[in-house]
Amino acid sequence: MRIAIGGIGHETNTFSTLRTSIDDFHVRRGSDISDDGFWAEAGGGDVEWAPTLMASASPHGLVEEQAYTQLRDELVERLRDAGPVDGVYLALHGAMEVEGVGDGESDLLRAVREVVGPDTLISASFDLHGNVAPDVVAALNIMTALRTAPHRDGGPTRRRAVAHLTRCLREGIRPVCEMVKPPLLLPGEYAITEVEPSASLYARLPEIESLPGVLDASLFIGCSWTDGPHTSPAAIVVAERDRGLAHGLAAELAQAVWDRREDFGPDVETLPVGDAVDTALSAPERTVFISDSGDNVTAGGGGDNPDIARRLIQAGASGAVVAGIADAEAVRSCSEAGVGATVSLSVGGKLDAVNGAPLDVVGIVQHLDEPADTQVATVQVGGVEIVLAADRRAFASLGAFESAGINPLDRKVVVVKLGYLFPELRDNAPRAIMALSPGFTDLRMGSLPFERVARPLYPLDRDFAWSAA
Repeated sequence: MRIAIGGIGHETNTFSTLRTSIDDFHVRRGSDISDDGFWAEAGGGDVEWAPTLMASASPHGLVEEQAYTQLRDELVERLRDAGPVDGVYLALHGAMEVEGVGDGESDLLRAVREVVGPDTLISASFDLHGNVAPDVVAALNIMTALRTAPHRDGGPTRRRAVAHLTRCLREGIRPVCEMVKPPLLLPGEYAITEVEPSASLYARLPEIESLPGVLDASLFIGCSWTDGPHTSPAAIVVAERDRGLAHGLAAELAQAVWDRREDFGPDVETLPVGDAVDTALSAPERTVFISDSGDNVTAGGGGDNPDIARRLIQAGASGAVVAGIADAEAVRSCSEAGVGATVSLSVGGKLDAVNGAPLDVVGIVQHLDEPADTQVATVQVGGVEIVLAADRRAFASLGAFESAGINPLDRKVVVVKLGYLFPELRDNAPRAIMALSPGFTDLRMGSLPFERVARPLYPLDRDFAWSAA
């Protein structure tokens, strides 16, 4: 059998004033995709892969229309050139919004369907933070999503999507997808899959899949910072043939999510910024991580609000790290001055000028990652180390701090531009605090200027009833 592979993935934050350009995408084509050892394992001896184009960009603002259409058109042209295929596998995210287009996944799948026709099976894998549109479900035969947040199962999810596709092709199965969406706005930080209520809800997925005639079950949390008509969780069940079976099980799962809507919330201390800083500085633990949740670059935050750094400096903190603040100009100044030099900098407040203002500091350049091509610079300002990056960068693992010359577990307070801590930090942090900071990824949903979401929508609206039936 012959299977085409491709995809365009992006998590779009529509509250950001920034835009995602073609230069923000990492693009692979042809053999650069299929040379991945994954494909040799995934298909078995009877599969011929036809790689097209795979593109992905880090969470950011709206995708520029020209960037998206350039990638879409190339993928479609490569798919057309590949000739007849028995199936298509697409790696998607599920929360891509494009200027002038709207829901990117819906548009992409329409274009793919036009090439391969209505009878070719299409399977797609998604991030669980996707906002799934009805047109996406209608266009796909098979869909499956990540089941962990923080994410730990990217590989297994992709394997599952491909395994479903190859099995259906071999056995002549034409699966059907059904979706039910509870009207709920649920930030990812409030739906950690390792704790309740998400742990129990996600435990239902393998139970559903064990039923005769069921191929796959997925629970999407959604992306709350994508202000669109499809922003909400989604319960999706893929049945081998029985659409009624799929719909009934999806409705049960969606109802279970709705019934527990008041139970969702962060699994760590969540405090206003000032209280978060005070609590961390006085904590008995040797290291406390503070998530600057409103400026979370992994959900499309600007990554350059220096407010927590300002508060730490004002508090006379020692042994504190802020990692990192995106400021290419400040990095360049540090690189030109060199390690050991005293520098005067205006830090941050340039990308997200809505929620933050620059911080003027005088400090000593402690570390440069590459003196010849500096991307990360560490500046000591009193007892606070400010890690500057030439781009919007998530310091999401212990290893990421090596570029700053820092072992975070040797510091008292470590501020990261994240929401929930990613797996390695989560597993090693003696204590974690979520700071309710302002920004493009503000967790205080009521403070964001929603315009396009379908109403009523909990918790923006509370005085309404809903039933999956």
